[in-house]
Amino acid sequence: MENPREGNLDPHLSLAGTRVLVVEDDELNSDMLCRRLSRRGCLIAIASTAAEAFDRAHEDAPPDVILMDLRLPDMSGWDAARTLKSDPRTRGIPLIALTAHAMEGDRARALDAGCDEYETKPIDLPRLIDKIQSLVHPGRPAPPPAHPDPSFPHPPPR
Repeated sequence: MENPREGNLDPHLSLAGTRVLVVEDDELNSDMLCRRLSRRGCLIAIASTAAEAFDRAHEDAPPDVILMDLRLPDMSGWDAARTLKSDPRTRGIPLIALTAHAMEGDRARALDAGCDEYETKPIDLPRLIDKIQSLVHPGRPAPPPAHPDPSFPHPPPR
């Protein structure tokens, strides 16, 4: 079941046409994230290893943003981030680290490795969309905040 806050996103203020590279080796996490971002108009490319991510990032139409799990089968996400940020062809692509293991210091470690943002799992999609939007489309207005009551603006039936 989707978070009720997600339904409040205005498609005109969201990520339509944004090219997103999802680097995630867990098929369920990848599928969930890709489906949810696709519904917001994102164009999705998928990689399950750092090597695949490097190839996809160098394609003719590179991604606008990379969402990268920090635990990959062939290389750590921190090392993959350093590699992407040291390459002149990919250093300008915003990179958001994704991790289920939010240990103290992991955020600072990810930022030190070159990540532009950090998001813990389970993914809070509205928060992730805000981060993507601020990195990729900084001049575009952010989606309006969701009302805390999911039944807003209509009261629940009695």
